[in-house]
Amino acid sequence: MKNQADKSAHTIRTSITRRRLLEATAATAALTAFPAPLIAQTKPFAGVTLHGASFQHRFFTLLQKYIPEFEDKTGMKVDLQLSALPVYNQQANLELSSGGSAYDFVNVTFTLATRWIAAGLLANLDEFTADPNLTPTEWNPKDFVDGAQVPYRDAKGATYGFAWEGGAMLMGLSRMDLMEKKGLKIPKTFAELQQVCAEINGTDGVNGIVSWFLHNWNLPPYIQGFGGNIFKNPPGDVMPALNTPEAIQGVEFYANLLKSAPKGVLTYTEDQARQSMLNGRSNIFIHSSAWVTPILLSDESKVKDTSRVVRSPAGPVHDYPASNSQGLGIPKNAKNRKAAWEFIKWALSPEISVRLVREHGHSSVCRRSIITSDDYRKLNTVNGQDLGALYLEVLELPGKGENYMAYRTSKEFPIVGDVLNKAFEQVATGQLPAKDAMNAAQDQAIAALRRAGTQL
Repeated sequence: MKNQADKSAHTIRTSITRRRLLEATAATAALTAFPAPLIAQTKPFAGVTLHGASFQHRFFTLLQKYIPEFEDKTGMKVDLQLSALPVYNQQANLELSSGGSAYDFVNVTFTLATRWIAAGLLANLDEFTADPNLTPTEWNPKDFVDGAQVPYRDAKGATYGFAWEGGAMLMGLSRMDLMEKKGLKIPKTFAELQQVCAEINGTDGVNGIVSWFLHNWNLPPYIQGFGGNIFKNPPGDVMPALNTPEAIQGVEFYANLLKSAPKGVLTYTEDQARQSMLNGRSNIFIHSSAWVTPILLSDESKVKDTSRVVRSPAGPVHDYPASNSQGLGIPKNAKNRKAAWEFIKWALSPEISVRLVREHGHSSVCRRSIITSDDYRKLNTVNGQDLGALYLEVLELPGKGENYMAYRTSKEFPIVGDVLNKAFEQVATGQLPAKDAMNAAQDQAIAALRRAGTQL
């Protein structure tokens, strides 16, 4: 009886074991037939720590609110290091130039983009956008405003960055009430701008214009407006052109404009200039849209009812309002390139862009579909002024015809820009006539470029 019982128990155990084996085999076959393991796909970068760096900017402050969602979705951790712009530029330039791999993604600074791309320090992002397994069709790289993308392409058109921030130079006028009393219209030309600034200056304690200390951003549109440029024909011919008659005329014009500005304006920060406008102490401020539009959009503004934002005045030869952008890219030696692309793809996705606009009123996005959307237009149309249309119009100009912003993305610009800053201050403070200052600046710029190894 005992032997028969043992045989029955053995038969039952064997049957159970075979059944479990068959079930396990069937499960394995099912996974093979349908290769989409949910857990693995949900956390595709589990265990990865992504290291990125940029300069401090409101975009990243806002983005950090959403990064935990990205980390939860992908499984990776994001270490985003933010520092002041000069510090970031120095650190990133050193890291990339030395072939380091500390960063997986970086801000491709507007003024350094050409230098980094020419030196082969960045990854070609077309390799990611062209792969449907890495980038869905709806992400659409062609949705980025072309003028904002120009700095991040090489001579063959390959893409090394995607723009997260756009800067379009506009003119803000805070005291239209004073202008109307004097019978003054919104200036559309350099000559009209000079007249309005001079006539408003001192009226009710208001300055005619305000600016800030980065003269190599504020000054070139006047030089180009008179037909000059910073280099002869950038980016191909980077011989400085600081002492041409047109450049000298632009320097003289801008220096005369600043005679209607507050005392100490040569050292004003962007925020000081913005506050002067918000409080109605200065009538005109010509700068990137993000710094000008607060007279209409900010809760701090005391001049919403008397303000206008329009295109900056045109010169007698050219209408070249400055524009710029900042981009996200991947260092060539990054350790986690696919993970970095996943982050960039997410951070600059239509979905995140829409949320930044809807939830925070962030307007300096670079996707055309967002800028032309109803949500964006509703938030950025004030007193009948379509600020989004103005922003888009200026931002896309360098992508149409001549890229007149090529001087600023030339790798030689940081050196020549510093020389230009100092020369302009000599003129604005009355230390030297414009012709003498710019002749000296031309010699100094050539010498500095040659010391840096530039062939002229």
